[in-house]
Amino acid sequence: MPGTRLGGKVAIITGGGGGIGSAAGRIFCAEGARVALLDRDPAVVEAAATGIRDGVPGAQVIGLVADVGEEAAAQVAVDAVLREFGGVDVLVNNVGIRRYEAVADAPWAAWDDILRVNLLSFVSMTRAALPALRRSGRGSIVNVSSTGAVFGRKGMAAYDASKAAVLALTRTMAFEEAEHGIRVNAICPGYTRTPFHEARMGPAAVDALVPPCVLQRWGRPEELAFPVLWLASDEASYVTAATLMVDGGFPAEGGGTAVRSAV
Repeated sequence: MPGTRLGGKVAIITGGGGGIGSAAGRIFCAEGARVALLDRDPAVVEAAATGIRDGVPGAQVIGLVADVGEEAAAQVAVDAVLREFGGVDVLVNNVGIRRYEAVADAPWAAWDDILRVNLLSFVSMTRAALPALRRSGRGSIVNVSSTGAVFGRKGMAAYDASKAAVLALTRTMAFEEAEHGIRVNAICPGYTRTPFHEARMGPAAVDALVPPCVLQRWGRPEELAFPVLWLASDEASYVTAATLMVDGGFPAEGGGTAVRSAV
């Protein structure tokens, strides 16, 4: 029996062809939402949309190709969603790229690329979707950040800086949009077993790595998608400007875990 936690809502999910994005799309559809998945890779986003249609009876899902780090492309994508579904109630900013370089080593072009995709795409999509989200009167924006936004580490300067900026952006947007009935929250995923990590490391290496968190295992994409579902739904109607750590209790040693939710 299909769920109704997002019944009647229209959701846009960027990075919708990837692990967390496609898992969120599947769960959103199963809970009654009409969903638009956005991704830069045509084959990946269409495969994700097809998989959802095959796995969720009656799923209303479309796949759109867009580089939402470009403001004009974000507007084109939102306009396409409005033509297809007539509105927008939920925006999940999930797209992201990464580089493994220290501040001293990362070329300037890498900073440009990462900030454009990991931060400015959140701005471009939010700006494009805001008129529809305001009309909804019950809009929800969920920004996917990272534990790297909170905990220091070596060799991920541009990525971690972009994800920390997402948390500041989340709080600012929550204050700005509350009068329009829009809630804005963020999640910080920990070690998540996505196709990206399996392709980069190989399945055997992923199996062998025990994440340094209390639960001592990788999270599954759906385990990240369910908190996104809750924040997107009316169940979280009194939650805004919050950062939710979804990390298995990271780090397991060296000072304990971060505050799970901060307003």
